[in-house]
Amino acid sequence: MAKVAVLITDLFEDSEYTEPAKAFKGAGHDLMHLGTKNGSELVKGKKENTPVTIDKNINEVEPGQFDALLIPGGYSPDKLRAKQEPVQFVKEFMEAGKPVFSICHGAQLLISADALKGRKATGWKSIAQDIKNAGAEYLDQEVVIDGNLVTSRQPDDLPAFIKASLNKLNQ
Repeated sequence: MAKVAVLITDLFEDSEYTEPAKAFKGAGHDLMHLGTKNGSELVKGKKENTPVTIDKNINEVEPGQFDALLIPGGYSPDKLRAKQEPVQFVKEFMEAGKPVFSICHGAQLLISADALKGRKATGWKSIAQDIKNAGAEYLDQEVVIDGNLVTSRQPDDLPAFIKASLNKLNQ
């Protein structure tokens, strides 16, 4: 089964992490939580304070160790993109052509990684123009699949996002 990197820090959108994580684990995939904190530190969701233990600092791993990448939304992506290491990790992941699953504000990391030029993508409505400015064709749809990239807009899109993501993991 696939080894999925989850790039996450404080104030992530709880359901955009918990629902895909539950589905991925239920399908037999392994998750490793990566962040800018040290391993074994806790980060929490913005609404329900869902606790997530960081398994490793982003500096301790390489994209080649993983089969796919999950980027939950909320404020987490904006906080992560302020640091070079997460941005570089996302850039290398996209360049490798491995599956990347981004929901809501997750696209902010893709924008900072300069990884959306010529792509089709979606994200939360407040960053639609940012996605366009990054060179992507913004599509206001519950899920957009463009090669290795799966993007969705918001928590209401989770069923379609999870289904598309699981399909990529099982290819």
